Formats: sequence, structure tokens, C-alpha cells
Amino acid sequence: MKKSVFAVSALLFAGIVTAVSLCISVLLSPKTVFSGAEERMRIVLDAGHGGIDGGVSGRKTGVKESDINLAIAMEVKEALADLGFEVVLTRKTEAGLYDTTAKGFKKRDMQRRKEIIQEANPLLVVSVHQNFYASTSVRGAQVFYKKGDDKGKKLATALQSSLNGLYEKEGVKKRSPSAGQYFMVECTDNPSVIVECGFLSNEKDERLLSSAAWQKQLAASLAAGIMAYLSEYTA
Repeated sequence: MKKSVFAVSALLFAGIVTAVSLCISVLLSPKTVFSGAEERMRIVLDAGHGGIDGGVSGRKTGVKESDINLAIAMEVKEALADLGFEVVLTRKTEAGLYDTTAKGFKKRDMQRRKEIIQEANPLLVVSVHQNFYASTSVRGAQVFYKKGDDKGKKLATALQSSLNGLYEKEGVKKRSPSAGQYFMVECTDNPSVIVECGFLSNEKDERLLSSAAWQKQLAASLAAGIMAYLSEYTA
């Protein structure tokens, strides 16, 4: 047990160190988004689903996707805030963003997320989700971006690479980012991606995703991926 706890702590520390190092390189680079006076160090994190819309559920435990999404988003917020970013959350509680559960609540929920992004005008948007598939053997994280969006693709690539590094330690094969038609990547001109952090249909992923320790490691990996993207960003 002690060895297991030590391994988790070491991985988390490594992720944080990577994120901090990348942050320093970003802040020192003349080609970063921070060079323009009109630019702001603001990022939007979107915890998918919420309220009566729980998303998918764990096959074994029944854990709700919406709860895991929020927990991970909160961890990423803390990591990015420590690096000096202003972080805007579309959802801060278990509740959804609709005013009533009457017909059309999902559309109203998504519209409110869009409004929050427009009001924030951030450097980028990361929408946190969990995956589910008929085959219980499928594992790992998958990042999606809007087709034709070069900046979104670069952001997705950086995040996918960071997450691949984390899951590789679990024996999971590397994945590539994919273009997808999703509201959260198409509702804004700001670079926006959907991060499916793992598969709740897989027993091993479900156990990890339900763990606070793994959620922290995912957050460190996402923060590192964001910093890797920003370090290569050119206006």
C-alpha cells in the first residue's frame, strides 16, 4: 500500500513540475498570447452535464459522469490558478445551468454555457467529460476538436499527448485527437476541445476515474497539456 501511495504522489509531483516548467517558458516567450495588451490570461473550464442530466454512469459502481466531470474541473482550476491564470467555470455545483426542468432544458443549459464562454472571451476552452462504449475493453482518454480549427487541433494534440503519457503508465495504448461535431467545440471561435478523460464502461478506468488521486493526476496532465499548447502558440 505504501509503495502504491508513493507512486501516485510521484506521478502527481512530476505532472505539476512539468506544468510549472512549461508555464515559465510561456511567460518568457515573446511569441505567447500574453504579449498583446488586449489578451487576458483567462481559461474556461466546462464540467459537462449536471443536475438531472448526469451523463453516462459507471458500469460497476453507477457513479455519475457529471460528478466526476465537476471534480476534475475543480482540480484543473486549482492547478491553473496556482500558475497565475484566471479560470472561469461554466458549472460550479452539481446543478445544471437550466432555469427549469421543463421541455428544452438541455438546450437552455448548453446556451448558457455558450454565453459564459462569450462573456469570458478566454484563451481557450476545455470541456471535461467521461466516455462510454459497448466494448468493456476500451480504455483511455480521447480529445476532440472542431474540424478545420487549427488552434483547436493544436490544443487537442497537446492535451492528448499529455494524457497519453499518463495512461501509458497504466498500459493503455496511445490515442490520437479527433475532429468531432459537438456543440462545445462549435459554439465559439476560441480554441475549444472536449476531453473524454476515460471510459466508465471499463472497470479499470471506472476505478481510476472515481479516485481522487487519479483525478488530481488527470488535472496535472491537463494543466501540463494546456501549458504545452500555450508555449507553442503564435498569434
